[in-house]
Amino acid sequence: MTKAWVAGEVLIDLLPFGNEKKAVVGGGAANTAKALANLGITTSFIGGVSSDEYGELIRKELERVDLSRALNSDLPIALAIVSLDADGSASYEFRLEGTATFDFRKDWLSKDRPDVLHVGTLATIIEPGASELFEWASGLNASVVFDPNVRPSVVPDRKKYRDAIEKWTKIAAVVKLSDEDLAWLGYEGVDHFFEFGAKLVVVTRGANGIDGYTQSGLVSVPGVVVDVVDTVGAGDTVGAVLVEGLVKYGLKNLVSERLFEVLNRAAKAAAITCTRAGAKPPTREELERS
Repeated sequence: MTKAWVAGEVLIDLLPFGNEKKAVVGGGAANTAKALANLGITTSFIGGVSSDEYGELIRKELERVDLSRALNSDLPIALAIVSLDADGSASYEFRLEGTATFDFRKDWLSKDRPDVLHVGTLATIIEPGASELFEWASGLNASVVFDPNVRPSVVPDRKKYRDAIEKWTKIAAVVKLSDEDLAWLGYEGVDHFFEFGAKLVVVTRGANGIDGYTQSGLVSVPGVVVDVVDTVGAGDTVGAVLVEGLVKYGLKNLVSERLFEVLNRAAKAAAITCTRAGAKPPTREELERS
């Protein structure tokens, strides 16, 4: 059976509900792991989970995900305080230092290996855990899907971000990022990623759809029109569908019509996620009914 692992952070999103904040399990990697498990893919999460009440909430939320390779920690979990603008787009204030979330160390990272590894968001740039995670991922001999999921509010240094992204791209088969990520980083197009070794680059464009670039050319799919509640987890859902496509078809087959099929499925899945508060990706059954 194909093994898919998702490495990175799980944290608690404190979402606005009226005049209060509600604790909801979030983090790019956790959202992707949950979305993958919802699609019926056997998924292991690689990251730190606290032993407090937030940790209990995380374990319940990720009940479909294998947590046997996660770190059980007495450190607190990281927090992301979420604000929403008028169109439902999310912005974040993070509390990250001294948390289980970024406590990546070789002494607990699994010595086994997956077939596909999805890795990304803040875990790939916040040190010292990011370097430990990179060294570990580099030795896995697995197909890597890398999603930088840029957070300038946490790391405002563009050069640091670009250096990290270029390093991770060297071990990645697939790079997925948003048009906002590209613009903030200052990249002109995606050719740069192919120079560092990526085979497929996927750019999400919000309501305008998704573009997939390979050496064979560009494949674009339109966005799906829905009533947006918020966009939390939409990009992470796209990443999960990319992993699903990689597992199902193999990297070399993710071109032309097959790539269009996968990106179209990803756009539908992301749209469903946008109709719900917080990161609640669809199940396989919900997606196939859409």
